[in-house]
Amino acid sequence: MIDIQRLRVLREVARHGSFSKAAAALRFTPSAVSQHIAALERSAGTDVVHRSTRGVRLTEAGRLLADTAETVLAELHTARARLSELAGGRRTLTVATFTTGGRRLLPAALAALTAAHPDVEPVVLEREPEDAIALVRAGEADLALAYRFDRALPLRPADRDRLAWTPLGPDPMSVVVHRDHPLADRKSADLTEIAGERWVLGCSKTADFLHRQAAEAGFELRVSGSSTDYYFAQAMVRARVGISLVPGLAIDPGPDLAVVPLNAPRPTRHVGIVTARTTRPEVGTLRAALTGSAARRALRR
Repeated sequence: MIDIQRLRVLREVARHGSFSKAAAALRFTPSAVSQHIAALERSAGTDVVHRSTRGVRLTEAGRLLADTAETVLAELHTARARLSELAGGRRTLTVATFTTGGRRLLPAALAALTAAHPDVEPVVLEREPEDAIALVRAGEADLALAYRFDRALPLRPADRDRLAWTPLGPDPMSVVVHRDHPLADRKSADLTEIAGERWVLGCSKTADFLHRQAAEAGFELRVSGSSTDYYFAQAMVRARVGISLVPGLAIDPGPDLAVVPLNAPRPTRHVGIVTARTTRPEVGTLRAALTGSAARRALRR
C-alpha cells in the first residue's frame, strides 16, 4: 500500500529538486523527508530518486509516482471541498494570477462572479504562471490566469488530458520612455537600434529576453535599474533612470511618459486561462467574465 503522505512528500521533492527545499515547503525536517522517501521506495520496491551532492532527481519510477501524486492529491482536494459544501461549509473559488493580469483583468471578472454566485467566496493568490499552473494541477486552485512569453506554457504531456488552456489574446510589449527622451515622438522603433540604451527591468522574464537579444547582437545590456514590478520600473523611467520594456496590460500612462511600439518581431506575452477540464459552473462563469475583461482591454485571440 502506497501512503498518501509519502506521495505528497515526493511531489514536493519533484517540485523543488532537493530534500531541504521540500522540507521547508512542507515544514518538515530534511531528515523526515528522507525517511518518507525511503519508506516510499520500500513500499514501491524500487528507487524513486537519484541522490547526489547536487541535489536529487526523480527516477522513471519516481516520475510515474509524482504524476500519480498530482492526480490523487488533486482529487482528494476536490473531494474535501465538496464534503465541506455538503456539510454546510463555505464555498470558495481559488484564483492564481500574475500581477498585471490580477490588476487589469481580474477585478471586473470577480465582480461578475460574485453577482452571479453570491454564495461563492473568491480567494486570490498572486503567482507567476509556472507556479499558478502547478496549483491548478494539484487541485489547490480552480483557475490560473497565466501567460507565456516567447515560449510554450509550462504544461506537461500528461496535462493535456487534465488541464484546459483558454486563450485571451496577445499582450504586445512596448518601450516606455520619459517624455523628454529622443524616442518619445517616434511612432515605432526597432529593438536592435535602442538595445544600447540604459534599461530599467520590470520582470525577470523580460530581463532574460533583453539579455538574449543583446547577446545575439554582440553587446552587453546596460542595466540601470531592476525590479520585479513593471509599475516600479515605470516610476524609475519617470525619474529618468532609463527606458523600459513593458507589456500593454502593465503600462501606467501619464503626461511624463511616452509609449513607443516595437516593430516586428515584436516581443509579446500571450495571456490565457488554465483550468481543469472538468470544472464547477462558477469556474465557467469566471472564465467567461475574464474573456469579457480581456476583450474590453483590447486583448484578442
